Amino acid sequence: MKVIQHSPEKLRTALVSNSKTIAKLYSKYTEEERRLLEEGFHPGTPGSLFKPITVHSDSDWIPAHPEEPQDFETFYKDPYRRTPDADHSTIYLQTIGSFGEVGVQTDQYVEWLRDYCQAFFYGLSVNLLPAVTVAETGCSFRVNSNSHNLQILTGDLLRFLEKRKPKDAFCIVGITMIDLYPKDSWNFVFGQASLSMGMGIFSFARYDDNFYTRSYAGRLKKQIEAKPGAYSVFEGYYTPPITSTLLLRSCKTMTHEIGHMFGIKHCQWMNCIMQGSNHLEESDRRPLDFCPICLHKLHVSVGFQIAERYKALLLWMEEDLSQISRPEGASSCHASLSYPKPTEAFHASKLWLRRCLDLLEKH
Repeated sequence: MKVIQHSPEKLRTALVSNSKTIAKLYSKYTEEERRLLEEGFHPGTPGSLFKPITVHSDSDWIPAHPEEPQDFETFYKDPYRRTPDADHSTIYLQTIGSFGEVGVQTDQYVEWLRDYCQAFFYGLSVNLLPAVTVAETGCSFRVNSNSHNLQILTGDLLRFLEKRKPKDAFCIVGITMIDLYPKDSWNFVFGQASLSMGMGIFSFARYDDNFYTRSYAGRLKKQIEAKPGAYSVFEGYYTPPITSTLLLRSCKTMTHEIGHMFGIKHCQWMNCIMQGSNHLEESDRRPLDFCPICLHKLHVSVGFQIAERYKALLLWMEEDLSQISRPEGASSCHASLSYPKPTEAFHASKLWLRRCLDLLEKH
């Protein structure tokens, strides 16, 4: 186990920059906002809001994928990064395949993801596109030789999303409960994106607590040959039950991948939602939100009051059933069957957001 601890001077430069022009951007924050961001100069000290990265093994992301850390100046000067504008300010979510038994809980789950995304990328619109079946994507698929579950090919899904991308989209993101693979030589991938095209696809299949056990209900009961175009194998395909843990993991993956669409690379500064992850245990260790350096990157891309963004996230985690909007098209009889949002797994994040708001609203 190794703790990655940067000096306060290095963290200050990574956040503020030594460039006078770029440092001027930082000066636009309020005194309270700067106080919050500068908590990141001393991660891990008693009472600090932020923590250093802990590498648990060589299989973790940072040892396995060496890359240069991206400070704010490098991000800001990147000529290829994409920024929302008046004509491209909407994030679109596209569900692919079944998300569980058809009904109000499935509808609500997708709506919860949309609402969370709306709060996380505060200031942008987030819209759901009509759901599509696997067959409608025309993608290739296979049976994984290790886990014996169905998988769909990411490259084909990205090409499908490219055709579906609305003209006012900042990005379009496909989400699915079916496992993914990027090419034949890979075992699986949680997700894949084309940053230059503003597209991404990711799966929540492996967020089922039983996925890696022999009792996983998604394992095929009999051997099948994955014939091109024979999409009937996906009819009645198992999808994980919607639990608080699944919702938490889904929100993390969705916001991490969309974060890349802004040109934000994997974080190596401190504990952050933008850290890379090679496996579920590492993903679970990531916090639900940005470190100060990555928050600064999103802020300059979108523009928002930090406190208002945190309040929107806290409201999403705390809102009661009466505040949950009924999914469009849900009948009144469904309304009586509405499920409360399972936010038990978000408890630590709620406490953290309240601490952030206490600091931001202290005069």
